[in-house]
Amino acid sequence: MQIQVVKSKIHRVRVTGADLNYIGSITIDEDLLDAANLIRGEKVQIVNNNNGERLETYVIPGPRGSGELTLNGAAARKVAIGDILIVIAYAWMNIEQAREFNPALVFPNEETNLLN
Repeated sequence: MQIQVVKSKIHRVRVTGADLNYIGSITIDEDLLDAANLIRGEKVQIVNNNNGERLETYVIPGPRGSGELTLNGAAARKVAIGDILIVIAYAWMNIEQAREFNPALVFPNEETNLLN
């Protein structure tokens, strides 16, 4: 049997941009992507702590050390600059693997989105 478990999580990161006219996705500082073990194009769930919205999109890397976190395309309507989000990715694995697996949990500075 396979179950879906949390693989990666960026906890309490601040929205720095919302670009309605971009094709789609979420742009995240590449340092955060590396720390969270996320890759370009990976599907993520976005949870907005400010308004309760939840959505799914895919990741594109932003400039390293920039603290960028921009929602693009239609997702831009689900956030306001300054909102606090949680970004989560999941993985399928068997129960034995899941019991031993340790997800990448990242807690950036809430004001700058940079790693401490």
